[in-house]
Amino acid sequence: MEKQQATFHSSAPIQRDEVYFREKIAQISSAEDLISDRRLLRIALGAFGLDADINSGFFIRKVLEEGTLSQDSLANKLADKSYLALSKAFGFGDYTSPRTAQPDFAETILAQYRERQFEIAVGDKHESLRLVMVAKRELPEIATKAMSEDGKWFTMLGSAPLRSVIETALGLPSSFVAIDLDQQVMALREKADAVFGSPDPAVFAEPAKLDKLLKLYLLRSEAATSGGSGQSAALQILRSSGQSSGVLSILL
Repeated sequence: MEKQQATFHSSAPIQRDEVYFREKIAQISSAEDLISDRRLLRIALGAFGLDADINSGFFIRKVLEEGTLSQDSLANKLADKSYLALSKAFGFGDYTSPRTAQPDFAETILAQYRERQFEIAVGDKHESLRLVMVAKRELPEIATKAMSEDGKWFTMLGSAPLRSVIETALGLPSSFVAIDLDQQVMALREKADAVFGSPDPAVFAEPAKLDKLLKLYLLRSEAATSGGSGQSAALQILRSSGQSSGVLSILL
């Protein structure tokens, strides 16, 4: 993994993007400036997993200009908190002077950009592994946030990758998304309590519990897409990593 990441990060397209971002970002003082430079916007969105919004300039500008300090701002209303993180990082709507001119700003954004672009590259070959990488990065962060248990579940459900990992790992049907959101959280709490010994998403801050969740996800996703052969491969993953027969009985 480390070698693959190093090779990817040193590739010509990534290096050119980094040079351009470092040279130009300090000159950006408003959301309008950022939207007007498509290349900078692409890198900024890519750093927060929002690559698909590259053509949604008006929407992104509104997210950035309204900021995050008001609970009525668009970023705070959206279920996907990636927009909140984007708006908070740039600070166009929160401060008189945005964060773009801060000495460490470019490196902070570029570190996120490299990580997420590598995840996309992995996903082009194996989507399940990309989702595992996203969950491994984001779940512990949400698990340790100062918010209610239900608030953490709502945050996880607001992220398409995390929702996919959790629903698949816990064996929930595709129709699960159609039920009332409060009922979804109740169901998740019950499932998590049965599998992880607690209804609190804080358990995902524990490496062993997070590892168990990700292995459950890989097992079920591979079984769903590959039939028996996928299930055999997933079982091999579990057994080689020392998972107990108890885990296997839960799954099978």
